[in-house]
Amino acid sequence: MWLREGILANVLNSFYSLPMSLPLDLPPPSPSERLRARGAASRPAGRFEPYARAPEHDGWDIPEEERLVRTEVSLERPRSVITRNSSPDVPFDRSLNPYRGCEHGCIYCFARPSHGYLGLSAGLDFETRLIARPEAPRVLEEELRRKGYRVNPLAIGTNTDPYQPLERRMEIMRGVLEVLRAYRHPVTIVTRGAAVLRDLDLLAPMAEAGLAQVGISVTTLDAGLARAMEPRAPSPPTRIRMIRELSRAGVPVRVMAAPMIPGLTDHELEAILTEARRAGARAASMMPVRLPHEVAPLFADWIERHHPGKAAKVLGRIRDMRGGRLNDPRFAHRMKGEGEMAELLQQRFALSCKRLGLAHTLPELDCAQFRVPPRPGDQLELF
Repeated sequence: MWLREGILANVLNSFYSLPMSLPLDLPPPSPSERLRARGAASRPAGRFEPYARAPEHDGWDIPEEERLVRTEVSLERPRSVITRNSSPDVPFDRSLNPYRGCEHGCIYCFARPSHGYLGLSAGLDFETRLIARPEAPRVLEEELRRKGYRVNPLAIGTNTDPYQPLERRMEIMRGVLEVLRAYRHPVTIVTRGAAVLRDLDLLAPMAEAGLAQVGISVTTLDAGLARAMEPRAPSPPTRIRMIRELSRAGVPVRVMAAPMIPGLTDHELEAILTEARRAGARAASMMPVRLPHEVAPLFADWIERHHPGKAAKVLGRIRDMRGGRLNDPRFAHRMKGEGEMAELLQQRFALSCKRLGLAHTLPELDCAQFRVPPRPGDQLELF
């Protein structure tokens, strides 16, 4: 066996909040696993787990059979799908996620630590052990029909991508959109998945009625960098095409230049905004990279493997924008960063938006149209 178990020190949360000398130690890749188009290279233990595991040679020179790591999908039957949010620095109060985990495998994804609540790793598990929620459309409809429900735009894609590759087969997001259209419920979508174009027949009429808008994430225009950093996400040209086709169909689009990674992608900010504006984007947003909890060592390991010559510079600049740390979880700071570099990035963003005519927000969606459609057998109203 290539396995060793040991007690995992219960200091991960506090450790990530202190100045660090990176890269942090992660368990080495398993010699029996072959990776293809994956962001992470190992399965570090989650911050809630009492044990850590690492492969270790047992002294026997018997080669282990290598297997390709494939995506596994489990099904969840949720009792509720609308998640309430009260964070003061996000522009929505409710969200929905059709999937847990994301096969896109973006190494910087701030949602990776959410897999820890399932007893899974934020590393390879997050992008290979997915949970689908096929009952989400039915459960959503039940929640919308409750007498006490009060409408507000529903945000989708705020944690994991609703249009990741699995959606082409399962069509959970499409089912959710069909429910929202029937109830005339406003929705905002954040994605980098090309499958969003499949649903133009639903999104276009909803957008025309003031009920839908889409944010497309574009982190870089460098196809090679994107392939390494976001291994199973659509290429940068595809994402620009997504903006173009959505815009032509009348769907308001916001380009999301996020995350901007100082020393790696931040020099592309103006070019990203320019290309998105040419494609028809109406608004733009920008956010420096966030590396909460387990994401910090995963990203540090990735940058050492793919860009060893830039690792010290990139990690140093992230610290400069995060008060000497790799992550600053404080409200009002986590989305913007601080210090000279963060201020310069914000100034560049503001000037580019002004020059290109990009708004900072899209027009508000219409909540007044919401109504609960009658079901077969329901008594109709007289007036």
